[in-house]
Amino acid sequence: MKVTVIGYWHGFPEKDEATSGYLLEHEQCKLLIDCGSGVLAKLQSYCKVEELDAVVLSHYHHDHKADLGPLQYASIIKAAEYPDKQLPIYGHRMDEEQFAGLTFQHVTTGVEYKEEEQAMIGPFTFQFLRTRHPVPCYAMKITVTDGASLVYTADTSYFDQLADFSAGADLLIAECSGYAGEKVTQFGHMTSSCVGKLAARAQPRQVLLSHLPHHGKHQQLIREVLDDYQGAVATAKTGWQYELAGE
Repeated sequence: MKVTVIGYWHGFPEKDEATSGYLLEHEQCKLLIDCGSGVLAKLQSYCKVEELDAVVLSHYHHDHKADLGPLQYASIIKAAEYPDKQLPIYGHRMDEEQFAGLTFQHVTTGVEYKEEEQAMIGPFTFQFLRTRHPVPCYAMKITVTDGASLVYTADTSYFDQLADFSAGADLLIAECSGYAGEKVTQFGHMTSSCVGKLAARAQPRQVLLSHLPHHGKHQQLIREVLDDYQGAVATAKTGWQYELAGE
């Protein structure tokens, strides 16, 4: 399973970049996790729009789904070439109005996922865990048949169940919206110290810090995570790739 970072900023995209978006590829299947502002333009450096097989949204805040509309428009334009292509977009039904918007004309179809059920999407098996965030939001554990596993925290403050959910992941993509001591947890986000605590308990093979703040030096985030977790830590960059080898 290969992961490519398409966007990683918190709230809004910096110049020529994007907010949350992650491309997964395995066995010829291409899947996009979250579709934030700027993602559609950046995605096309790694994958044609018409090559996407599915999209999975963690929640409906703009920095995670703002480019859904442009993606649907692109699907209409491409429909002349691919008349039978219908893109499934997975989301939760905790907000019925937002969920209804996942289905658009004849080109995209909303598909519900539930916390208590696994979802099989192509070669990927998804499990979901509701996070601690002001709106309903779901962390995801994605596995493939060779045993490779990825956990994406989406937006959340720290809680022990998230660490249990993340245990032993090959790659943990952890939101890191603030530096140690900053007051972001009350808004449903994690600081570097929170990620250090999470990783120390979960013991993933690799930690990737994402959903990054717009101030300070991101290398400081790594140093602060390493105060609690002695393992591999990186900060997200556009185009950052990781191959999950599995067993």
